[in-house]
Amino acid sequence: MKGILFSITAGLCITLQGIFNSKMSDHISGWHISSIVHLVGFILCLSIYFFVRDGNKAGMKQVPPIYFFGGAFGVIVVFSELTAINMMGPASAIAILLVAQLIAAFLIEARGWFGEKKLKITGNQWVGIAMIVSGVVIFKL
Repeated sequence: MKGILFSITAGLCITLQGIFNSKMSDHISGWHISSIVHLVGFILCLSIYFFVRDGNKAGMKQVPPIYFFGGAFGVIVVFSELTAINMMGPASAIAILLVAQLIAAFLIEARGWFGEKKLKITGNQWVGIAMIVSGVVIFKL
């Protein structure tokens, strides 16, 4: 249940973040926005960490170095999402974003990439993806 609540929260925040970032682009460039968004996020994370103090700092030495570049994807996400929202509007941009995200996650799990447990693909999953893609196409018509 917690996973569902966190997923809903993330979905709502991604939508709001995209809209807010898009509105900022009326005044400043996408790269300025991405820098500001990540700086504000860093300050928020650091502030929360000072109160919560969870995790094991020593464990950072065990993280494969490539995974530290995950934040770079965030820069691309922020810039691409705000640009797409400006070009297509929030609903269409986020619908396509979610389809791309679902397909990427599906492939990662199906292939067992990045240390994920490899899952057996079923016909129902393919039908589900086809229905979601069809839904976005219909939504865009």
